[in-house]
Parts: sequence; C-alpha cells; structure tokens
Amino acid sequence: MEVSARNLIPGTIKKIVIGMVNAEVVIEAAPGVEIVSVITKDSVERMGLKEGSKVKAMVKATSVMVVTD
Repeated sequence: MEVSARNLIPGTIKKIVIGMVNAEVVIEAAPGVEIVSVITKDSVERMGLKEGSKVKAMVKATSVMVVTD
C-alpha cells in the first residue's frame, strides 16, 4: 500500500479496548511513548488487529503546532 502521508510512525499494538461500535487501539511507538487511535470495531476485526501486531500510525493533519512553556 502506498500513501501520501509523510508521518508514518511504526509501533506495536499494546492494547485494544473494544466497545459497542468503536475500539481504542494503543500503539507503543517507543518505550514509554504511546499513540492512541479510535477506530471502528469493524476495522479492528477486518484488519485482524491483535495485541503484539506490528503496525504504523499514519498521521495526516492540516496543521501541527509546536508549543513551549
């Protein structure tokens, strides 16, 4: 699969919490660094996602802000 997004962050699924319609997927990108995605329950099942699966988090945004204290 090819995508235009430049921000593909590799990681491992740490946890999946299945709800009635949606699922919360926790991806560990590095030790102590997690990315959380909410996708449909159907997508989790269709993609065969499981804890321990190697995935990539695709981030596509029109703006990313940088903040300092």
